[in-house]
Amino acid sequence: MDAPKISESEWAVMEVLWDDSPRSASAVARTLRGTTSWAENTVRTLLTRLVEKGALEIQDPSGTPKLYSPAVPREACVRAASESFLGRIFQGAAQPLLVHFARNARLTPEEVRELKRILDQSTDNTQRTPKP
Repeated sequence: MDAPKISESEWAVMEVLWDDSPRSASAVARTLRGTTSWAENTVRTLLTRLVEKGALEIQDPSGTPKLYSPAVPREACVRAASESFLGRIFQGAAQPLLVHFARNARLTPEEVRELKRILDQSTDNTQRTPKP
């Protein structure tokens, strides 16, 4: 199953549940109260949308309270959001994104070394891949 497209508000809810689940709507709302001004009904609406999208599942639908857990891993949603962003902003081309990132991000020397290592590894892998 592909990762569903989730809004910024839905990301906040998902982050809470990726961090610790299963949780009730009240528990999610309490956690989000520190960073948002959302009422519990707002959180319940977001949870319902996420269940409808297939991003969350209810552990025991007949149980009280309902307990929510992620139905998709965070990595899958990050990948889908990254691909969407790359397509919308950089017309699907990774090179302009990487150039923009390199010029505008404040990276530590260690982060630069790690990125270089990843890029070198990526280049090595593409050179080994047979062309059709």
